[in-house]
Amino acid sequence: MPLKPDSVHIWRTPDGHHYLHWETSDPSTAVDVEPLDTAAAGAAEASALPPGSPGRVRVSGLAAARRHFFRLRDSHGTEVVAPARGLGLPGGVNFRDFGGYRAADGRRVRWGYLFRSGNLSRLTDEAQHMFAGLAIDVVCDFRREDEQASDPSRLPKDTRRINLAITPGSQGSALYGARHRLTGAGSMAEAMRDINREFVRSQSDRYAALFGHLLEPGNERVLVHCAAGKDRTGFAAALVLFALGVPRETVLHDYLLTRHYFDPVRELSRVREKYDMHHLEDEALLPMLQVDESYLGAALAAIGENYGSVEAYLDKALGVGPAERAALAARYLES
Repeated sequence: MPLKPDSVHIWRTPDGHHYLHWETSDPSTAVDVEPLDTAAAGAAEASALPPGSPGRVRVSGLAAARRHFFRLRDSHGTEVVAPARGLGLPGGVNFRDFGGYRAADGRRVRWGYLFRSGNLSRLTDEAQHMFAGLAIDVVCDFRREDEQASDPSRLPKDTRRINLAITPGSQGSALYGARHRLTGAGSMAEAMRDINREFVRSQSDRYAALFGHLLEPGNERVLVHCAAGKDRTGFAAALVLFALGVPRETVLHDYLLTRHYFDPVRELSRVREKYDMHHLEDEALLPMLQVDESYLGAALAAIGENYGSVEAYLDKALGVGPAERAALAARYLES
């Protein structure tokens, strides 16, 4: 099959351009791209990008007020229809849809229902308008109360918000308490693995509450977020995908996509001030702002040590047993 359906990656940048990337089994295979909205298609301009660019095609001229789906079709008849995974909200951080993935039973997670992001305090007026167009029913905030107070989310006033703060005893206090022992990149990376272990050992009640909200009537479209949208949020998104039967390799792929959507270098000064780590060089601080397979791996290892499997953890610690997983599948997997 020349066009690989699961390789298609589409994202929107804050300046309004859409970038489309894909893989084919034969590099010479031609792929046609078109927006599905016929009115939008008339105004759109598609430009091929040179080798080594971040996308294969850039599409410009699409209205920002709504989300756009694209059809990719190759000469062999293989066709993929998908929207942008990264929404590119101006002022947003790591804002993306974590739908579209194939579950073990062959069904796909529905697009437009499950979102993840980092800080929402800098959304522009345009971004708030775009956010409203996503029709998100509830926003679950994993930031500590002091983070929420110092950096309040800037969302449309009728947005329903749920406080699921990951409280002292885990991420924040772990870094504050250890900051004078963190002397290099290695110790920082190990601190991040410890934080991920603590999600399992001391914060399962927060993640259990998340699933309770996901299963509430009327809470179909949900956004989960924290400060960077990668650790507390990354573990949450991984658990949701696991509950929907998405394979581990795909869950890890979504987790590591933060490398595409989040620039750690731009955040160095902010976190250096936040955690009073002025004594650390950039190289030593960067692991805090990055994602690594070993970070999520540490959480999954803690699950294995304490529960035996992710399925058992979902059931015993989070109250997400067979009935709840079936209800989640009915809501979030395409029929």
